[in-house]
Amino acid sequence: MTVQMRVGFIGAGLMGHGMAKNLVEKGFPLTIMGNRNREPIEHLVSLGAREVSSAHAVAESSDLVFLCLPNSEIVGRVVLGADGILAGAHEGLIVADSTTADPGETKRIGAALREKGVAMLDTPLTMTPKEAESGTLNVLVGGAEEDLETARPAIESFARNIFHVGPLGAAHSLKLINNFMSMSMVALFAEAVTTARKADVSIAGLHEVISAGALNNGLFQKVMDWPLKQDASGLQFAIENALKDVSYYNRVAADAGSTALIGATVQQIYALANAQGEGKTHVPKLMDVMGRLNGL
Repeated sequence: MTVQMRVGFIGAGLMGHGMAKNLVEKGFPLTIMGNRNREPIEHLVSLGAREVSSAHAVAESSDLVFLCLPNSEIVGRVVLGADGILAGAHEGLIVADSTTADPGETKRIGAALREKGVAMLDTPLTMTPKEAESGTLNVLVGGAEEDLETARPAIESFARNIFHVGPLGAAHSLKLINNFMSMSMVALFAEAVTTARKADVSIAGLHEVISAGALNNGLFQKVMDWPLKQDASGLQFAIENALKDVSYYNRVAADAGSTALIGATVQQIYALANAQGEGKTHVPKLMDVMGRLNGL
């Protein structure tokens, strides 16, 4: 079946590659912007995607552009920069930002796009690169219902579930709350394992007891694969990204007038690990950082 909607994609990284792959495999004419990591770009081109050199060019040739970038600062440059999406935008274009981003910046960028007749959705993701490749992500959506309905066929190409959670910025806020909860639990598990080691408690015993009770969950199992099996692959999320997300969460809380005592503490934990040069390290290894702080 021929799909008429022209789709652009900027940010074919760990998550973005799978999303873009599903778009092109399911018939969407896809334009992508190249980056320094050539492997995912060349793979997408081999599937039929067209590569261009600027966000301006992506916008010119697309009806819908997905962004999947590291942070809001980069989103701002890609959208509002001299050769960015806004420079190549046309009325009726929709920009869908799947970055885990600062919702305040999302609203600011959305307002700039609206002045040129361009709509914006925030479309952050849950799950992992594995689900991105298989096309079974959960997608949270903020923005106008009519813009979601226009974009829905493209989103469905890589999504198992689509949740419309409110106006522009609401999805990014919800994603940050979700990530704050998960990264806080990782920090809690790391401290618990460190205390167990200091107190001569068996880590295998700790795992066995928690696994049999109400505290057991999938995140706990993924994190515990590190001390038990030296396998951190179940949660491939960098400490520097955890720091970014929890920092953004604290901005959301401050803007809402919410007292975020736990958020402030968790941010400092990841800031400390990042300052020790562990930014690229996957978060299950946070327990190694805590261990060193405790002389282990």
